[in-house]
Amino acid sequence: MKAGPKLHLRVLLADERHDQLDRVARVVTALGHVVIAKETNIAAVAALTELEPVDVAIVAVGESTERALDLMGRIVREATCPVIALLDVEDPDFIRQAAKRGVFAYITNGEAGDDQFEGAIEVVLHRFAEYHDLEGAFGRRALTERAKGILMERHSIDEEAAFMMLREHSRNANRKLIDVAQAVLDSHALLPSREPRPVD
Repeated sequence: MKAGPKLHLRVLLADERHDQLDRVARVVTALGHVVIAKETNIAAVAALTELEPVDVAIVAVGESTERALDLMGRIVREATCPVIALLDVEDPDFIRQAAKRGVFAYITNGEAGDDQFEGAIEVVLHRFAEYHDLEGAFGRRALTERAKGILMERHSIDEEAAFMMLREHSRNANRKLIDVAQAVLDSHALLPSREPRPVD
């Protein structure tokens, strides 16, 4: 596989054990990434994710507990970043529960060498990007459909003609189709109604 440009990620580490945090931080730093925070308190992690941009969170889990799952779930929700679970032991049920909370990958602590950390980070970022690309594609499609609906109503034309109008304007203005569709939606509220006003 051809190597791409080196990514220098901003990494958040979360674990209740200080010694474990320091060890994982050394590995992550050796890989060329930046550890922006090492936290043992869930409240501190939540506050930090609201203030700092985080590329990936590595959550080291000493025990397969509901509290550990809650920690990971909260980071996933508030940081909106991929999460790698670092487990002491491989627990299939815990892994399933973590996946339901949005964890994209895991590695086992006892086997966590540089290669596995790097591989896990690459896998989780790839999955995360694929998810957001798919989510974005659905969003773009919905936006284009809404813009076509506005044009159909305003110009009394069918769906194909509305799409052609969007595409033609996109080409003539040298703008992306999605940007033209967004402009239609943005300006729609400012346009007067097609219905004639009553005469006094």
